[in-house]
Amino acid sequence: MTDAILLVNLGTPEAPTAPALRKYLAEFLGDPRVVDLPRWQWWPILHGIILNTRPKKSAEKYAKIWTLEGSPLKVHTERQAKLLRGLLGQRGVAIAWAMRYGQPSVAGELDRLACEGAKRILVLPLYPQFSGSTTASTFDAVDAWRRQHPGGPAIAEVRDFHDHPGYIAALAASVNAHRERNGRAEKLVMSFHGIPKRMAERGDPYPDQCRRTAELLAARLGLPAVSWQLTFQSRLGRAEWLQPYTQPTLEGMAREGVGSVDVICPGFPADCLETLEEIGMECRDAFIKAGGREFNYIPCLNERDDWIAALADIAAGQRAAAQ
Repeated sequence: MTDAILLVNLGTPEAPTAPALRKYLAEFLGDPRVVDLPRWQWWPILHGIILNTRPKKSAEKYAKIWTLEGSPLKVHTERQAKLLRGLLGQRGVAIAWAMRYGQPSVAGELDRLACEGAKRILVLPLYPQFSGSTTASTFDAVDAWRRQHPGGPAIAEVRDFHDHPGYIAALAASVNAHRERNGRAEKLVMSFHGIPKRMAERGDPYPDQCRRTAELLAARLGLPAVSWQLTFQSRLGRAEWLQPYTQPTLEGMAREGVGSVDVICPGFPADCLETLEEIGMECRDAFIKAGGREFNYIPCLNERDDWIAALADIAAGQRAAAQ
């Protein structure tokens, strides 16, 4: 084996329980890339408050979406790797997957691929839009491994694919397929995970890439500006994050007389807690309670054939550039 691709997603707890969430959140929220406050300021909050209160609440949320196979994010990521292996395996390319936080770890999978003889490894973070809090954190983990293995395989990295034609086409096809089954809502809301506004002010390209993705998707669908809205979800803490916020925007739409909305999360290639529970349950309830009539969540790309083909194309383009 000379080539390998390592897909990397954010992470997931091992079970929908408070102890499992405490372990996962300690690793996730302990990353300076995720919470960029000074350690002296953040550590007492994390260990004194959050890890004593949030695990139980988060476990209850995970329990609502947990499957017999485990966390949806883990299930979909593993399936995406298997399908990509079906496309590229015959070309002598090994496909693996890892989680930035939790298991299987980035370091563990790089160890395994190196031991199996990989000479070149492409690390492909499953974040379409680059952010220091996600993609760069993955690169941190890769760099740490490289420092411990100076004679190891050559490693290339995919920085982002927010405007990749195959990715945009797959998103548009998923919206059109939904509309063929369910009809067209009055508004299409494109909800992306948020980041603190201070990160954007320091130069993080994430918000600009989110807007570019949204604009390309709207253009592909032929949507006028009045029929779609970009929003940001999953705010943590009291600091200002990227706006407009998803749930308040949906509530405002309902109060202003918008009766039906379709919501898609283009920044998440695989369904997870933030899409299934936060959008599909919490935001749905909020929209209906505010006076909305019909709320439809459009699933992530997950195992769509066109998305797996796009993923193969993204990987192939980066591998060719690195050679």
